[in-house]
Amino acid sequence: MGLYKRKITVEDSAITSAVHLTLRQSLLPNALVTILFFLWGFAYGLLDTLNSHFQTTLNISATESSGLQASYFAAYFICPLTISGWIVRKYGFRVTFMAGLAVLAVGCLLFWPSGVKRSFGGFCGSMFVVGAGLSTLETAADPFLAICGPPKYSEIRLNLGQAVQGVGTFVAPLLASRVFFANTVDTDAGLKNVQWTYLGVACFVALLVILFWLAPFPEITDADQEALESQIVDGNENTGPFKKQYNLFLGVWSQFCYVGAQVAVAGYFINFCKEAGKTSAESSDLLAVAQGLYAFMRFVCSGLMMLPAFKPRYMLTVFLSLCVVFTVAAITTHGHTSIAILILVLCFESCCFATIFTLALRGLGRHTKLGGSMLVAAISGGMVFPPMTGAVVTRVNAHTAMAIPMMGYILAMIFPIYVNIYKKDSMDLHRNTEVNVKVPSAKELELEGGAHGKPTAANVEAVEPRETEIS
Repeated sequence: MGLYKRKITVEDSAITSAVHLTLRQSLLPNALVTILFFLWGFAYGLLDTLNSHFQTTLNISATESSGLQASYFAAYFICPLTISGWIVRKYGFRVTFMAGLAVLAVGCLLFWPSGVKRSFGGFCGSMFVVGAGLSTLETAADPFLAICGPPKYSEIRLNLGQAVQGVGTFVAPLLASRVFFANTVDTDAGLKNVQWTYLGVACFVALLVILFWLAPFPEITDADQEALESQIVDGNENTGPFKKQYNLFLGVWSQFCYVGAQVAVAGYFINFCKEAGKTSAESSDLLAVAQGLYAFMRFVCSGLMMLPAFKPRYMLTVFLSLCVVFTVAAITTHGHTSIAILILVLCFESCCFATIFTLALRGLGRHTKLGGSMLVAAISGGMVFPPMTGAVVTRVNAHTAMAIPMMGYILAMIFPIYVNIYKKDSMDLHRNTEVNVKVPSAKELELEGGAHGKPTAANVEAVEPRETEIS
């Protein structure tokens, strides 16, 4: 079959062979998607460093510089609940990845005229388009990693993907301080380096569009998830109407508050360090160290979750609680001590996002893609908390401003508390299930296909009457 005649989408109501994806079969598609995690980790890490440098180069206040973050995260509020969510439900994950990459490439190219004009408004507009591309990618990527493979490893897969994202976030500040602003700190030459950087990213993204078009890729539908949920609970429960998914709604609230707090801490980390007596370059290096430990801790958390005693719901509660404790300590101390404590806050942020996401998706069945879109939209909390934090930095100081993200962590605690009290049995059932851990026999697949009453496709290209052809 020629490339231009390949069928790459599937109706969301069709059950495909993805319902039986084993660990081994899921490795390649998950590896491809993990590349995307590094990409937007790099973009996010670069944003935190540029935020501080723009304050000096373009003569703007800390409050005004938060416009970069607000522009980036405003796209997360708009896209997942509208166009991005519609694409992933209508055309599937592969098309959503390609669409997100295309928008991201356009956003990266827009940084060139913004740099030429030295326009902060232009940079904010470019960052919004970049955010639109990345939010579209994340609308597909986060749910995909959570559901592609055996359900019991859901938290581990997403935490590993997020760990790779953390590596990108770690690399970006290092490049910013050692390459982009090495000898051109806070100068127009530094802005020109940023232009070239985003041009390079745009070219790399264009290559990824081609890769996702050509690569073999399983499509996972909401019908697959409903069938999988039925296997996990042995047909004893129905997923119920969407309006009754209280676990999801609390997860969305928690994600909104947590991400807002995380972005506020990272966005004003450099200001915090400078206030504690560090230079701009030293502060960028310390941010890189913090982001490096943040990424390392995500790998550690993924390893710990493989052990039966370290249940994701326990780890989320402990880590989020420690974020609150160490933020309070950072506010009330000074100098090098306060910096070290704030770095610990980033360390304990490590597993929070991915674990909130996967626990909130548990048991959604046919509502999985819509629920994933809402959880990605909750990342728009990064649009709300940083401006408030920036206002306190401008009017008071960076240490006092950390009270804003502290409140975000506290508000996010409602979800792990709810899960550990009211949903612990359901969460443990999903974590302990052996569904798809072992390869099912041909006879079992035949019987199960008859039970669902729908044809089971060998792969996306083979599903017959329900597919949409893209030529």
